[in-house]
Amino acid sequence: MRIGELAQRTGVSTRLLRYYEEQGLLAPGRGANGYRDYSESQVDVVAQIKGLLDAGLPTRIIQDLLPCLDKPETIHVPNVTTEMIATLRREQARLSDRIDFLTRNRDAIGDYLDAVLEVKSANAASGATA
Repeated sequence: MRIGELAQRTGVSTRLLRYYEEQGLLAPGRGANGYRDYSESQVDVVAQIKGLLDAGLPTRIIQDLLPCLDKPETIHVPNVTTEMIATLRREQARLSDRIDFLTRNRDAIGDYLDAVLEVKSANAASGATA
């Protein structure tokens, strides 16, 4: 597929897709006409990149992680430095904190929604309007 179609399907601008390519995160093929040619699987790769960027990971770490996300049985870890291990541990802890925060917010919204629906249901049963 061409870059425009990938942009449309993923919600990522063509400019950003080119940036992902410059950073080594995407590797499209090239057609005879020189146009980028993306495979169907790259739709999922772009979604993974978006998610990791949204989580705050820098592209240099994403580049190392992407091969591990699709096929965990083929993880290769050449030249992993102590600094990279420390960075990954910090990122893992930060993501865990973020997940905890989001979970608390999700649960609070659920509790609020349950309360609102309960009041609405009670009002409907008594004939009152909300």
